[in-house]
Amino acid sequence: MKALILNSGMGTRMGVLTSEQPKCMTEISVGNTILSRQLSAMLEIGVTDVVITTGYHDEVLRNYAESLGLPLKLTFVKNPEFAETNYIYSIYLARKYLKNDDIILMHGDLVFENGVIDGITAASGSRMAVSSSMPLPKKDFKAVIEDGKIATVSVNVFENAVAAQPLYKLDKKDWAVWLESIERFCEKGKTTVYAEEALNAVSRQCDIEPYDTREMLCAEIDTPEDLKSVAERLHQAENRKVYMSFSSDVIHSGHIAIMKKAARLGKLIIGVLTDEAIAAYKRFPLVPFTERKSLFENLSFVHKVVEQTELSYKTNLQAFKPDYVVHGDDWCNGFQKPVREEVIEVLRTYGGQLVEFPYSQRELFKEIESQTRAELSLPDMRRSRLKKLLGLKGTVTAIEAHSGITGLIAEKTVVYDNGKARQFDAMWLSSLCDSTAKGKPDIELVDMTSRFRTIDDIMEVTTKPIIFDGDTGGLTEHFVYTVRSLERMGVSMIIIEDKTGLKKNSLFGNEVAQTQDDVEHFCDKIKAGKKAQKTHDFMICARIESLILDRGMEDALTRAFAYVGAGADAVMIHSRKKSPDEIFEFVDKFRSRDKTTPIVVVPTSFNTVTEEEFKARGVNVVIYANQLTRAGFPAMQNAAKCILEHHRAKECDDMCMSIKEIITLIPEDN
Repeated sequence: MKALILNSGMGTRMGVLTSEQPKCMTEISVGNTILSRQLSAMLEIGVTDVVITTGYHDEVLRNYAESLGLPLKLTFVKNPEFAETNYIYSIYLARKYLKNDDIILMHGDLVFENGVIDGITAASGSRMAVSSSMPLPKKDFKAVIEDGKIATVSVNVFENAVAAQPLYKLDKKDWAVWLESIERFCEKGKTTVYAEEALNAVSRQCDIEPYDTREMLCAEIDTPEDLKSVAERLHQAENRKVYMSFSSDVIHSGHIAIMKKAARLGKLIIGVLTDEAIAAYKRFPLVPFTERKSLFENLSFVHKVVEQTELSYKTNLQAFKPDYVVHGDDWCNGFQKPVREEVIEVLRTYGGQLVEFPYSQRELFKEIESQTRAELSLPDMRRSRLKKLLGLKGTVTAIEAHSGITGLIAEKTVVYDNGKARQFDAMWLSSLCDSTAKGKPDIELVDMTSRFRTIDDIMEVTTKPIIFDGDTGGLTEHFVYTVRSLERMGVSMIIIEDKTGLKKNSLFGNEVAQTQDDVEHFCDKIKAGKKAQKTHDFMICARIESLILDRGMEDALTRAFAYVGAGADAVMIHSRKKSPDEIFEFVDKFRSRDKTTPIVVVPTSFNTVTEEEFKARGVNVVIYANQLTRAGFPAMQNAAKCILEHHRAKECDDMCMSIKEIITLIPEDN
């Protein structure tokens, strides 16, 4: 693509300002002339081949353009008859440099804000700048649009016309048609008319669509009054506020490109999501907030960097009232769609505008994301994140997973609620659900080797921390090997219950014979496990069965403090009652003496309590222990019954997720 800038006119209406230099050298802002801005704009959109027609003060213009030192190929074509002809003749003289290329064509006195040139060049096909918002000028160009195409460009048309400016992006086929018409006009001696007269003669053969700049700055300067007005509008444009939000750990060239585009719209403000905000909807960030914020602060084109505490933009938009919010077009669907809709609604309240650029699909960026996921799935990275999340959020949630696909559901399920994205922080590998998935009773019949294979299946396709249901932990001599194996695999926490003998599910309580371990023996098991582990990241949680077995609150508390004293990193208190009262009582009494040790709950029976209430009372881990299993098996059974009842599968389809939707959960790099 080449640029053609028409600068052969005399600019007599500018008075003394053009007595010793052409109009394009008029200063429009501090240190910038009309021409220097145009040439810089060409460079920024990737156009390096520029043809400039000259006439009045030809040598002054050449020397000035070359003195700018821009890495452009400049070709000057002088119109020696500049005083007697119009710019149609200047184009004619430059024609040999302009054939077989796409063209950006503009008048040399045209001032436009960056968003205009970015938009018109990004738009598909041939385009001309028009404005549906500006009043029709008396003496300047108007355009008549028919069937979505530019039909007529003239200063004399008013009916069914819109304001237009001499800024074009022309595909070479359309430009060839227009240039041939220019040649015919000039060779017939029609050299005093606008070049648009030649366009009007062939407009039906061209496909030039309007590009609506609306109220953005795109205006010619003909008089000192124009200069003052345009300079003021340019100052306003360059000082508009532009807002972008980032959660990225790694800033790659795609991010840089979109930020540079955003910065061309005004002063760029970057909202950096806090670690907690990212962890709430995505994953625990690899790079902490302070470092990520510093990355953006060191970019020269970024005006300001601020904290964004939620996925929702609302608070920051109301505080800064940016003229533009910039985002890729990848959030039009999926869980971020409500965020986008909220942004549009907030912008509407004060007249802001959402600008969306195409989301880059380059394989390199996909590879970077894949590498990030791979790093997050490494044992050392995964193991440490549960402790980090507890320190960051105070309370984390986990949902059971018993296979690779349920792990992916736990990993990828996100909902947008009240300005925040919500997701599960971790996965719970329940012995009950693992046994059930294998069709075995929950009596520790499924051995550790088999359960480790389940961990492998889940870890292979996910990145979130894993909490492992260790049942009783088995013999102390065996437990130490379990701890070492889980720690080496990257599991974050094991929970072991203070019972002995053949395992019975806790929710049966005293309906079946269950024996609680004595405090001293269980403490010894905890100590042995802590001694066996190699890192500080791995956690051993002691599960207290006193309330399940009706041993009373004092027994539960006595055991809890003893287990913490033996080295337990957390305690889990369980109950089979539907009321949470005894759980709350335990938490209150434990917290009166121990403010820091994490408390874990599994609200299977007392399921009316919200996570917010648990957090307010001092609970740190909430585990949804078997809901995916309990939801999945009835659904599968109903589907099977439906097929049997109808002797076909059609009626079953409404119960089923499409295979395509299921496949989208599965990473392509498996």
